Amino acid sequence: MNFDIQTSGSGLYEFTRDVAGRLHGTGVLTLFVRHTSCSLLIQENADAEVQSDLSAFFERLVPPSDHPSMSYLRHTYEGPDDMPAHIKAAILPTSLQIPVIDGRMQLGTWQGIYLFEHRTAPHRRQVIGMMS
Repeated sequence: MNFDIQTSGSGLYEFTRDVAGRLHGTGVLTLFVRHTSCSLLIQENADAEVQSDLSAFFERLVPPSDHPSMSYLRHTYEGPDDMPAHIKAAILPTSLQIPVIDGRMQLGTWQGIYLFEHRTAPHRRQVIGMMS
């Protein structure tokens, strides 16, 4: 199963319902994002401040390459957000495994599945899902 996620810039994009609507049976769902400048997360989906705080934290942790603290970066020709996006994707997961029982993901009450876009421009991202 494939999921195309259109982003409008950096931030977290929930796609839990899209995944849930395509599940059946019992097994382990593996999700994998096919890009090197975004990540996948399971995170709280009850309070939007969690997503904005996570985005702000990672922006502070890995600022754009034109920030003075990042002057050592050499891969800068794709824009000041590109290499920091690769760093964030190296820190955060690019795949997830979720148990599924009788077609239902066994997520906690406040958990959702997110694509974490690390680039500032809009992108179309592809996530591949497979049940085993």
